[in-house]
Amino acid sequence: MTTMAQTEPPLKRLFERLDFAPQPKRLELDLVHERWEAARAGAVAPRRSAISFAPEERGAAESLFVHRFEGPDGDGVLTEGVAAAAVLLGPYRIGDRLSEAGNRRGAVRLRRLFKEVRRTGQPVLAQYTSAERGRDRAIVEILVAPLSEDGSTIDSALTAISAHVLDGAPRRATRETADSGLALFALGASISAGEDVAQALGAELAPLEDREFEDGEYKIRPLENVRGRDCYIVFTLNGDHIASSADKLCKLLFFVGALKDAGAQRVTAVTPYLCFARKDRRTKPRDPVTTRYVAQLFEALGTDRVVCVDVHNIAAFQNAFRCETVHLDAQALFARHVLANIGDRPVAVVSPDLGGEKRAELFRLRLERMLKRPVAKAFMDKYRSEGHVVGDIFAGDVKDRTAIIIDDLIAGGGTVARTAAACRANGAAHVWVAATHGVFSEKAASALKNAPIDQLIITDSVRLQPSMAAALGDRLIVVSVAGLLAEAIRRLHANGSITQLLEDGP
Repeated sequence: MTTMAQTEPPLKRLFERLDFAPQPKRLELDLVHERWEAARAGAVAPRRSAISFAPEERGAAESLFVHRFEGPDGDGVLTEGVAAAAVLLGPYRIGDRLSEAGNRRGAVRLRRLFKEVRRTGQPVLAQYTSAERGRDRAIVEILVAPLSEDGSTIDSALTAISAHVLDGAPRRATRETADSGLALFALGASISAGEDVAQALGAELAPLEDREFEDGEYKIRPLENVRGRDCYIVFTLNGDHIASSADKLCKLLFFVGALKDAGAQRVTAVTPYLCFARKDRRTKPRDPVTTRYVAQLFEALGTDRVVCVDVHNIAAFQNAFRCETVHLDAQALFARHVLANIGDRPVAVVSPDLGGEKRAELFRLRLERMLKRPVAKAFMDKYRSEGHVVGDIFAGDVKDRTAIIIDDLIAGGGTVARTAAACRANGAAHVWVAATHGVFSEKAASALKNAPIDQLIITDSVRLQPSMAAALGDRLIVVSVAGLLAEAIRRLHANGSITQLLEDGP
């Protein structure tokens, strides 16, 4: 929950964003927060010893440091994490007090966060842009959470920090972008993705207020003039442990309505993952067709355009909406990865079910053009009895080839795990999986952990949970859709060609 609009002025001067219901953008901070919540277990705050990390989670462990509060003024004394503390506080040693830190500005920021944590007993997430002379600009994200040795008194604070270098991106939006009337917003857990899109556009995210009330309701509004402007909202709509798909959809619709009421000329919802899109037809009597209902909600609020990446059924998506729709796909991104890593090995493209056969065939033809050699094909299908999968059918040539299973999303992981096993059983030398949306339900980790998959390639359209990343380890490869979304926004704003973008990629 971003609450700058209701925060006291000293904190506003120190930070660009404050979340008192933390949703860290960086995986290592998200994992620290997840472990802190698990260790708390109903106490005022957890003990430091109750928070631990696996060897493959070293990045999270190395991002944190701990201060013990001492003296009447509660000055912090460093007890752990010299290297991480130095990122914020400069040269620092175990036993040094916060009041002695070399980076005075960093110490002031941390002291203010300590004060909030001790006052509320809750973790807080803060963000600011570092612009120190002689260094690249960076977005710095800080998570501070209380600790307690006796379970009742807050006596220490755990801090985790992450700095994301902006690679010399402009400090302000360029005059060309700012004067063109384009306004780019990002909501919730998609703020990090929105920043990547903004950087690719050479712009900055427009400010907004996202305020949650005690009863769970919220309001959301732009904090700059949008009258007559072309507005784009980046927000992926998968459900997670922070908010359900329905909650996210509702928030997006409220913001679309707020922008239209504020005089925006055009509002485009950029939803890399569109929720409720899999139920696109009736399979039983009186079944809902949720894809159409979602479309009607967008239209009722005055949405001018909806942009998605690899929806489950393109035809159903396009037919459900009366407003303009733009369907992007990640095939060019996956094909580039294959081209860079496959070498001269023979390849086969595999569809995990008959419904995805057209998607797989388009990808196979693209690979043939890029590799300039034949690419084989195969498919698998499952048959059910009384709602349960009782058998599989596999057809195609994968023997001694690298089998690339292509799909739009992975949820439970069972389908791709069975398809990978079938590819191995039919002689595949290697098995890769390329799926646009890594939705990953709770059971996905167990389904995929021991599956015979050499590479699992997904995009960052959906925020990856740290526990899933840890389960997949080095087999997991994430490609960014930020460039694709940015180029689509650029072309839509300038009335350019999306067809050519899909053919060539960003």
